[in-house]
Amino acid sequence: MNKSELIVALAQKAELSKKDAEKALAAFVEVVTEQLKAGEKVQLVGFGTFESKERPARTARNPRTGEEITIAASKTASFKVGKALKDSIN
Repeated sequence: MNKSELIVALAQKAELSKKDAEKALAAFVEVVTEQLKAGEKVQLVGFGTFESKERPARTARNPRTGEEITIAASKTASFKVGKALKDSIN
């Protein structure tokens, strides 16, 4: 399912226009992004938790040359599935 298909499905489930569903999805994504940038986590009980995690700097090897390179520290987003969602899939 891509973004446009998700918007159509949201519009049908929530009985909204496609335009309103698109606004709602955009607002959700924006709020989650802002919270992750601020170092907060977004927890939707039963669905899951979005959070940002720190990746430490590390050294790696260039597979072509064998040269050691340094990979800088960074932040990444992660999602941990909630129990209710996990149970409904299984």
